[in-house]
Amino acid sequence: MTRVTEVVRRPFRPAHALQREAGAVGRAARAAWRGPGRERDLVVQSLKASGAAILAWLVAGEWMGDPMALMAPWVALVLVQATVYSSLMQAVRQLAAICCGTVLAAVALAVTGSTLGAVALSVPPLVLLANWPRFGDQGIYGATTALFTLATGAAGASSVGHRVGQAALGAVIGLAVNAFVLPPIHLRDVRENLAALAREAGDVLRTVAGDLREGEWDTRRWSRASAHLEHRLRALRSARGWSRESLRLTAAPLRAVRRPPAPVPPEEDDDRWSRVTGHIRALTRSLAVAADDDRAPTSPSGPVLQAYAGLLELIADACHAESQRLLGAGDDVRPDDGAEETMRELLGQLQDGLREHAGQGADGTTVLGTLLLQAENLWSETVPTGKKG
Repeated sequence: MTRVTEVVRRPFRPAHALQREAGAVGRAARAAWRGPGRERDLVVQSLKASGAAILAWLVAGEWMGDPMALMAPWVALVLVQATVYSSLMQAVRQLAAICCGTVLAAVALAVTGSTLGAVALSVPPLVLLANWPRFGDQGIYGATTALFTLATGAAGASSVGHRVGQAALGAVIGLAVNAFVLPPIHLRDVRENLAALAREAGDVLRTVAGDLREGEWDTRRWSRASAHLEHRLRALRSARGWSRESLRLTAAPLRAVRRPPAPVPPEEDDDRWSRVTGHIRALTRSLAVAADDDRAPTSPSGPVLQAYAGLLELIADACHAESQRLLGAGDDVRPDDGAEETMRELLGQLQDGLREHAGQGADGTTVLGTLLLQAENLWSETVPTGKKG
């Protein structure tokens, strides 16, 4: 029996699944209680959406006396989005979908004279229209609104105008709540993802260095680890996009209140760590080639390999220092004098090893020269010249 078969045949345990989910909920609740973070942002956003729906219900049902005050709180609830800009875009799309749904339902009922005929006439084109990219994920509200309109039997001209007006009221309330009550500013995610990328880059280099010291060329593990850095880099780019969008259409005074204490790292840091990720990817590929006897018959070994491992450990230390600085745990990423001296000694040893390999043939020189060049590129990116003092 294979391991995959064992996993497939493993019995489902509801109690274990519930315990795991309860543990996840407990960790999220503790994280929201401890301080700012994604969990607390989620709580705030959920409470804002609920408050917008309650406010819309009060305005439409209590103050305006609407006995069917459903559209306003419904629209207000779904329009409290992750950013003010996305709330505005979703409001436009949803209002357009609701207008299409109510108007087409009313026309279909007038033409067919029966609810069933109106459903058959209006719903198929509305579902097809929901796939139009301009509507985004709001297109389906056209079909659901048509069904709601026909189910209630209120499909006259005045009812259509009333329903659209209620939707517009809910959109205004949802937008106002999202824009003026603790507006969402997603700046913290950029710093956290950038710090995580630096930390994980250091972890990969330290893993490679440790394996080289022990003579374990686990190239598959190195490749998986470097591929994970690519996923982290995409998460960073996504967070940067959310950061830019969250600042759009947000009032300047409220933006200042919601900003984190530390400024957002500049976008140049994203580019720099993107290059670091690329260098690590190239490094692991070169090591995979060096481990392949059919492609690289003369791979580095002995003192040269130990020196190279030491060089990667120094670069890993620089990555970890940068991660701590981004999280506010350190002020400088410049290595101390001892680390710089060790760096120069290791480079000297590797240069001597390169000359020694040159006398043994072109293959060893090519492999070691490539690895040395990539390590030097990593050092220059993780400890930029301007930060070396």
